[in-house]
Amino acid sequence: MKNKYSKPIVLKLAFVVIAFFYASIAFAQHEAPMKAPKTAVRMKNPFPADEFSLERGKHSYQLDCVRCHGKDGNGDGLQADKVNKKVTDLGAEVIQKQTDGGLFWKISEARRPMPLTDITNDQRWDIVNYIRTFKIKE
Repeated sequence: MKNKYSKPIVLKLAFVVIAFFYASIAFAQHEAPMKAPKTAVRMKNPFPADEFSLERGKHSYQLDCVRCHGKDGNGDGLQADKVNKKVTDLGAEVIQKQTDGGLFWKISEARRPMPLTDITNDQRWDIVNYIRTFKIKE
């Protein structure tokens, strides 16, 4: 005699195993360094880092980025301690040596907990220019 409950239990167990598997993959990807694709790395910033772009970038940065990355990009914003991982210091060499296209891509992809905001591509390019002003002086 077949057990009429065995099929639903097996299906539920399979669902739990599959959900756990996908959650593990997502967590592992989140922990890995965020690497921009080559096509993004090669993108060129259409805006020169002039006073106009830097002012626009500063304005957008203050609206969308300062709460976690801080006024000077040190990762010490007012909300930084609410993030369960260290907020990136935007003046660090590892950030500053990335291409404009790579930084643009990372801002666009916004790995959680970084919010995906409604900023335009032009604003992202200006933010990239502004991030360059955080370069640590040696």
